[in-house]
Amino acid sequence: MPGFWTPMTLAPFRRLALTLLIALACLSSPPGARADAVDDALALFTTDKFNDTATGIQALATSGHDNALTILRAMTDGRLFYDPAGKTVFYRDAQSALFDAKTGAAAAAEPAGLKAVRLNNRLRTALEAARGGLALMDPDPDRRRTAAEAVFRSRDANALPTLTTAIGEEKDTRVRTEMERARAAILLTSSGVAEEERLAAVDTISGRATAESAALLRSLPADTPQGVQEAAEAAVTIIEGKLAFLAAFQNVLYGVSLGSVLLLAAVGLAITFGQMGVINMAHGEMVMIGAYTTFMVQDIIRNAAPYLFDYSLFIAVPAAFIVAGAVGIAIERSVIRFLYGRPLETLLATWGISLILQQAVRSIFGPTNREVGTPSWMSGSLDFMGLSLTYNRIAIIVFALMVFVALLLVLKKTALGLQVRAVTQNRRMAAAMGIRTDWIDAMTFGLGSGVAGMAGVALSQIDNVSPNLGQGYIIDSFMVVVFGGVGNLWGTLVGALTLGVANKFLEPYAGAVLGKILLLVAIILFIQKRPRGLFALKGRAVEA
Repeated sequence: MPGFWTPMTLAPFRRLALTLLIALACLSSPPGARADAVDDALALFTTDKFNDTATGIQALATSGHDNALTILRAMTDGRLFYDPAGKTVFYRDAQSALFDAKTGAAAAAEPAGLKAVRLNNRLRTALEAARGGLALMDPDPDRRRTAAEAVFRSRDANALPTLTTAIGEEKDTRVRTEMERARAAILLTSSGVAEEERLAAVDTISGRATAESAALLRSLPADTPQGVQEAAEAAVTIIEGKLAFLAAFQNVLYGVSLGSVLLLAAVGLAITFGQMGVINMAHGEMVMIGAYTTFMVQDIIRNAAPYLFDYSLFIAVPAAFIVAGAVGIAIERSVIRFLYGRPLETLLATWGISLILQQAVRSIFGPTNREVGTPSWMSGSLDFMGLSLTYNRIAIIVFALMVFVALLLVLKKTALGLQVRAVTQNRRMAAAMGIRTDWIDAMTFGLGSGVAGMAGVALSQIDNVSPNLGQGYIIDSFMVVVFGGVGNLWGTLVGALTLGVANKFLEPYAGAVLGKILLLVAIILFIQKRPRGLFALKGRAVEA
């Protein structure tokens, strides 16, 4: 048929030939020839035909051109244009500045009549796959790992050649592991793959116990061989067991994190309530004062010495101890000293003081939350056994243990600690031995308040700094102190960690509010059996 070979019928063959030529040039040509291949790929974007654009995307992605990923991102965002007259491709940056796509140089002048490179759904899919393939070769290991995770989720078979190449060149063990999982996911869900390869893919995927891995192994294609199905079912059982263990381990970790927060809030109360017998309802406000001291320290540093911001918490800790301790001494000298031996009246008086302190803070700083920044060394998270624990939580755990050890040393190894223990066990005998019991009372109350202020520094990193900050921890603090044993620091430590872990195990089943109610009921029942708590304080006065 002589009229069959028309320009219209020849067009698909020309496009196919052009694609093969571009691919051959990208794979085997020297750098100069590759530059020509980039020119040919960019030329396909100027034809205003979707098929040519798709061919150009694939050719550009395999060209190895330095600017390829930038061009593809610009195309995805609708920032890629071409000049119909000069057949030159340009892209705009976030500030709408125009750049030559091939060279990356800023355009000397904007050509008249620029047209946007058109997209449809098929091209957007091709762009996503091409960008994922390029990201696998990115210099940044985090981006390569993210790209591998994206390929694992998408299981795009088009990424398999690039993925195989990337695995062979990858030096980072964690990134290579993610790439191997992504490759295994593609092989496992593709047709025409040998059974031995699929079995190996099942082993690779099951090597990391995640919900995504289990979901993939449960949803294999219908044509999957019976042996692979059975291996996948066995792997899912193993993964579910690991996930159950990780969930329990995660609850323990988060419980220790919560327990460290409770320890910080309660350890100061263990001194004022346990050692002195004062029911201090203003203890939460000492925590709040520490948090606002942190805000003031950071505000001064931001304005006067911003280069010290990463050290702001190291400055805020002693400052909060001094400020909160001074406020505590002032409260003890002006109010509490007249109410010893009358616990109900100290409760009412300190409750009134807490309201006064809250209103004072509202008048000075306002009722809204104040921003307390996180230093760079506390930002981010640590991946451990598939779990993620933020650095600020880790820092609080370490800080809580440091404060606990420091308090033990003060009470066991210093003259002040010896005198505090003497007054706690027998006030009259201590006074007869020449100890100034009124001075010890003031110092003990100041020490407990100062520790609460340091707790406020830590809590400012995980909670809102507001006038009501301390109210959220006062009840929990009393629960910890009473459960652990009034006046016993070791009891406070064990009680805080126990309540923190128990709370995290109850939350998934009972919810946060009901879980706390159940804990409160359990503590009430426990106190009925052991009125002095887990670790009772020894001494003539406390046993009288």
